[in-house]
Amino acid sequence: MDTSSVVPSRRAVVLLSGGLDSATTLAIARAAGFDCCCLSLDYGQRHRVELEAARRVARELGASEHRLIRLDLAAFGGSALTDHDIAVPTGGVGGGIPITYVPARNTIMLSLALAWAEVLESRDIFIGANAVDYSGYPDCRPEFIAAFERLANLATKAGVEGQHMTMHAPLIDSTKAEIIRQGRALGVDYAITVSCYQPDPQGRACGICDSCRLRRAGFQAVGVTDPAPYAEAC
Repeated sequence: MDTSSVVPSRRAVVLLSGGLDSATTLAIARAAGFDCCCLSLDYGQRHRVELEAARRVARELGASEHRLIRLDLAAFGGSALTDHDIAVPTGGVGGGIPITYVPARNTIMLSLALAWAEVLESRDIFIGANAVDYSGYPDCRPEFIAAFERLANLATKAGVEGQHMTMHAPLIDSTKAEIIRQGRALGVDYAITVSCYQPDPQGRACGICDSCRLRRAGFQAVGVTDPAPYAEAC
């Protein structure tokens, strides 16, 4: 084989939660030729099922490395995802910023990804943020991603030395149905992903939290059955 024209793969740091969007984002990065180093955050979330899913996704989608960082945001609380005294809402997606918003989570995760990217000499960071079918989180908007990219190029050695850091949010303008179609075309096995805010001990989704509702509506729009396990009541 003539390798003279082969472009060496570029390293990228991919934030990986174990959910549908981040799994699709990893598949997109891999398809674009990136050597993907995945980063997951154990931030004190009420369940560990999504972290187990992240390990499966990283393995199945060919990540070259997967690291788990522990940073206990539950110490601050303020979110139904980190505080057991706050109920996860199940009444459907409404207006405003929901109580499942974890204060500054994406800012913190992108900062950690940025630190690792500098060490890896990577100039590309991927995040599965989505501003269409989402729950109203302020850190899932295009304005936030653009602002963080500007910060990254002001605050890092790489940026100061002219090696531009790029924040990739390939799903930012996609509907959940479009994300699912793209992921299926790239061979993502959504059965190994977890999107639910309150899965049971067996890892089965509740089917009624905001995240489950958005996910199920996406699969219904595509016309296929969600392969993830749901509790019998659903």
